[in-house]
Amino acid sequence: MVRSARAVLEAYLHRGSRIIPKPPSDKLARPFGVFTTLKIYPAGDLRGCIGYPEPIKPLNVALAETAILAATEDPRFPPVRPEELDTLTVEVSALTPPVLLDVPKSEIPKHVRIGEHGLILRYGSHSGLLLPQVPVEEGWDVEQFLAYTAMKAGLPPDAWTWPDARIYTFTAEVFSEVEPKGPVKRVM
Repeated sequence: MVRSARAVLEAYLHRGSRIIPKPPSDKLARPFGVFTTLKIYPAGDLRGCIGYPEPIKPLNVALAETAILAATEDPRFPPVRPEELDTLTVEVSALTPPVLLDVPKSEIPKHVRIGEHGLILRYGSHSGLLLPQVPVEEGWDVEQFLAYTAMKAGLPPDAWTWPDARIYTFTAEVFSEVEPKGPVKRVM
């Protein structure tokens, strides 16, 4: 998946070509939620991250689309320039479908596992998502993870406790380049 995402980026940024890699297995032809994350090497600073939280497209299609979107449409950053590719690592997260935490709000922290779960908070038209590796990288506890997910949705940190707020968990298989164009390792 990581090598496919890099190939898509190189084709698009260097030649303007949109390619969709052929799935090497039946599993990659099934719908999956997927995020592509670009990080500046070696610091690890975020350079772009976009994805589909729901399994709405075959993984190979979603992967190609999110790779291009992460490089060109993340509103937090200017588009990636072709000459930057050699300074970026590519990380891919394949997500399980989100599951609603249908428990009392006071019980939610007991059902969130750092290093295993990602979170989605939905409230009205607001939605925020943080991947499972984020609280590990940031050193957050469960309460901080919930608060930052609420803030990612553009809401106050305690929004996860609001009666109409919905919290979903998901897990992810995460793979990343060790260095730009280098070996790929499983992150989680």
